[in-house]
Amino acid sequence: MSNNEVESLSHIAWRRLKKNKGSVLGLAVLGIMIVMAVFAPLITPFDPTTQILEYAVKPSGFRGNVIMKKNIADPDRPSIIAVSTFEIRGDSVHYKDPTGMPYRIATSTLAGTSESDWHRQPLFLLGTDRFGRDMFTRLIYGMRVSLSVGLISESIALTIGILLGALAGFYRGKVDDAIMYVTNVVWSFPTILLVIAFSVILGQGYWQAFVAIGISSWVDIARIVRGQFFSIREQEYVEATRAFGFGTFRVIFRHMLPNAAGPIIVIATAGFATAIISEASLSFIGLGVQPPMPSWGQMIRDGYGYIAVGTNFGMALYPSFAMAIAVFALNLFGDGLRDALDPKTMQR
Repeated sequence: MSNNEVESLSHIAWRRLKKNKGSVLGLAVLGIMIVMAVFAPLITPFDPTTQILEYAVKPSGFRGNVIMKKNIADPDRPSIIAVSTFEIRGDSVHYKDPTGMPYRIATSTLAGTSESDWHRQPLFLLGTDRFGRDMFTRLIYGMRVSLSVGLISESIALTIGILLGALAGFYRGKVDDAIMYVTNVVWSFPTILLVIAFSVILGQGYWQAFVAIGISSWVDIARIVRGQFFSIREQEYVEATRAFGFGTFRVIFRHMLPNAAGPIIVIATAGFATAIISEASLSFIGLGVQPPMPSWGQMIRDGYGYIAVGTNFGMALYPSFAMAIAVFALNLFGDGLRDALDPKTMQR
């Protein structure tokens, strides 16, 4: 297959993909989420670990009133003091905290030289959690964690699955039997159980989460690649590469694998969505990303208790909706991608 033909087929697939409104919608939502995750520091008002205990469990749309104090330990992150009212008197600021207690602080200890530097009235768009942390900020940073874990863990799963599936489909015989034996053993266990088991073995944390998910999610990829290679192996161009004396890995990765890319890309999008759910599940039970790093699963865990008592539903619902939207967008995009890459219906 020539380069022109490959480019032409890619163009056809892209044109077909654009005609699928659901796929375009899913791609647009994913694009917005990725941009928000990458530029989180620019669009969020706080650091995700910043606590204002006076503003614990505030409703959506709450408007705060704070003054910023210099932080010697970390100059880039000033201390935040919640106030109800304040008044500048000479070289000090007299203020009352939210309970009405009066205090005084020297202006030289404030983070800035003017009131516009050290005084803020932040809007807590989605309210605050039980530690007074901004829910919107944590939701966006949790999006960054979920998308990055999904991407990295799926990359690990693709690497393992493609390698084992390609070797099994190319060599067949004893190599295929050995690889499929391992695949069937892993496949016999529920994926989430394997994820939990590897998380316990590797420990709790950020990188442990995506490694555990990645090495537990390669089975379906390996089986798909193996099946594709069984049929591709009999094609005439593969026989021609052998006649030319090309090496095994060149034949597999330069000639056969590109022609199996369609199903692999489709299953990768589904695996991405599954990885996001797996990461949230791990964080929910305390085996994934650890506090104070935000995670959607961890946010749901912190907030679900409030649903039981009938207050502050948003603490659990907002991250749940965000995860549902991300998974739904990935599924929409994956369905459209499957149709666009279907060789049976692809026409010029």
